[in-house]
Amino acid sequence: MTNQNETIFIDAIEGAQVAVFKGAGNQIGAASTPKMLAYILDTHNIQGEVYYCSTMDFADEVGFATHDGAKILVDEAIEMRG
Repeated sequence: MTNQNETIFIDAIEGAQVAVFKGAGNQIGAASTPKMLAYILDTHNIQGEVYYCSTMDFADEVGFATHDGAKILVDEAIEMRG
């Protein structure tokens, strides 16, 4: 389980990737596929509440095909985790 003192942030970053942060500025991984993102979330045992950074609403500005492409990637990764 994620340490309750660690806030988890999810952000869309350059190269059409989704980055995961434990705390502000502490990136623990980035993925361009749902499978890789699910692996990162599982490896770091991230569960429960996460916060989306603003770029998640404008993912096309960092290389995704659509403005919601990063959210779709996250949704698919969560589905894979079951």
